[in-house]
Amino acid sequence: MPSKSILITGCSSGIGYDAAHGLKNRGWRVFATCHQEKDCERLRAEGLESFPLDYADEANIEAALAECLSRTGGTLDALYNNGAFAVPGAVEDLPRAALREIFEVNLFGYHDLTCQVIKIMRAQGHGRIVNCSSILGFAPMRWRGAYNATKHAMEGLTDTLRLEMRSTPIKIILIEPGPITSKIRQNSIAHFERHIDIENSPRKAQYAQLTKRLYADKKPDTFELPASAVTKKLIHALESPRPKPRYYVTTPTYVMGLLKRVTSTRMLDKVLAKF
Repeated sequence: MPSKSILITGCSSGIGYDAAHGLKNRGWRVFATCHQEKDCERLRAEGLESFPLDYADEANIEAALAECLSRTGGTLDALYNNGAFAVPGAVEDLPRAALREIFEVNLFGYHDLTCQVIKIMRAQGHGRIVNCSSILGFAPMRWRGAYNATKHAMEGLTDTLRLEMRSTPIKIILIEPGPITSKIRQNSIAHFERHIDIENSPRKAQYAQLTKRLYADKKPDTFELPASAVTKKLIHALESPRPKPRYYVTTPTYVMGLLKRVTSTRMLDKVLAKF
């Protein structure tokens, strides 16, 4: 039997990197894509099939999917939308350009690739599409407004798509990790420096804590888990005959999911304001 195939985005490090190796070790044929060619070269040296996929570039998304399909003979069993980035900063300090940039990648790119893959899966009569969201997809936190917004929007789009695809053999699934060991904080620094004008912000004094966290704090977050914890849930989402619509990962995600159901908005705000 030929191996099942999966296209994964954002594989240069963290969640995508672990998922690519973990699924390859289970016998999947993995197409591990990255934003930059230099990262693809490194993954190819590690034995993975890898080529660039840039969510912000429509032509590149189409070309990357075409490359994948050329290698499989036109089929694809699964898609794992994982690549994303953050722009730290207070909402009132986020310029329009920052939101436009992050939505292009974290939402519009997911949507574009997903819609193209659905056509393939409809034709072959099966498939699974897994979107990597976050605890921030349903519970906001301060200083993360841009990322919160993209994940909230992506969850709404994914939930709607799941409802619309109920009559098809295509499964639509969300994974919602809490704190996971990755480079997302480190990778967000360039976006923060480009878009946030601290010197002219009314919150200049408050940014001291945020910049300390961005530049100096190397300690793991409370309840942080390795990326393999996400891969474990991804494997169930891909291989279970009856996958769940959504998978929580890490204790904070379970706790916040419960609080969302049983507390008022005011009470939840008091909890979230502590972070």
